[in-house]
Amino acid sequence: MTIQTQQAASYLDFVQSRRSVRVYDPTVQLSKLEIEEIIQEAALAPSSANLQPWRFLIIDQQELKEQLHPIANNQDQVLSASAVIAVLGDLECLEHVEEIYTAAVEKGFMPQATKESFVARLNAMLPHMSEQQRKEMALFDGGLVTMQLMLSARARGLDTVPMAGFDKTKFKEAFAIPDRYVPMLLLPIGKALQEGHPTTRLPVERITFWNQAFQG
Repeated sequence: MTIQTQQAASYLDFVQSRRSVRVYDPTVQLSKLEIEEIIQEAALAPSSANLQPWRFLIIDQQELKEQLHPIANNQDQVLSASAVIAVLGDLECLEHVEEIYTAAVEKGFMPQATKESFVARLNAMLPHMSEQQRKEMALFDGGLVTMQLMLSARARGLDTVPMAGFDKTKFKEAFAIPDRYVPMLLLPIGKALQEGHPTTRLPVERITFWNQAFQG
């Protein structure tokens, strides 16, 4: 069954209704266009120097989901979801800096002189970052885009669950992921067959501190 999804009425609707769903309707299929639209919206998230180090591997063929299943610690949401989006971080995203900033000039978002200044600074700084620093940057930006991806899916009445619990080494081997890409998480996406259960949150006064160091 293929469904046409629609966006929810308000931001609060889909923020408050988002759940981590682990049982999906296996008859629901998402089209390539629907998934690409969700990713296009998610990619509006901010990133370090606008380098957009996120990459997405879409796994929607059942035989590949079955191959992924043991790699993902036999978590069954991998099998029943319409697709699994693997979020990867590109450690060599600097190679796209000229393309990104040239496009900004062409769209009138910045003058040529500003672009040249930005590119020169990035080309001088980023190659000297350690692999760990580049990995941390990719992980930070990957978190931003993943949250936006989940909310964009929820706005269409779809469900997701972020999964960090998988064997990243075996994943890279199974799907021939080059070393430049760091697997960050798996994100099953589809239509819930069983709703995710609500969870509690610490009260705001327990997690917020005003104008002083954390106490306790």
